[in-house]
Amino acid sequence: MSARKVSLTKRGFDFETTMWIFTRFSALGMYLFALVALVGALLMGARTQMNLADLIRWMFMSNPNHVLNTNVPDIVPWSSDFWKWTGSGFILLAATHGLHGFLSVLEDYLTHPGWRKFFRYLVILILLAMAAIGVYVLWTS
Repeated sequence: MSARKVSLTKRGFDFETTMWIFTRFSALGMYLFALVALVGALLMGARTQMNLADLIRWMFMSNPNHVLNTNVPDIVPWSSDFWKWTGSGFILLAATHGLHGFLSVLEDYLTHPGWRKFFRYLVILILLAMAAIGVYVLWTS
């Protein structure tokens, strides 16, 4: 028995394919944001002013409050708009990546189309709320 071969033109480019690609690129984007935050923190003096736990917390959420209890003498470079935009990008990618994964697992168990549609809208609502709260906290702290 041979594998079924379908040409790229006949396959189509549907929502599921788009989300499969997005999930892969959003994971790479989160790695990129974490790497930028790590390198930026090390360049701003985190080697001698922070322990590893504080550095990792900064990597995944570049909030200036995460460096308040460290040996960092000047918090101004840590609270620039660049770091707020970097943190916002990480929040948005992480929220969409994680909630799409949750929805994919959930849809494996849902057979009724009405429930699938309901949970898709519910996940979109949760995504918007989580992202808005996360970005709000990041920009107002």
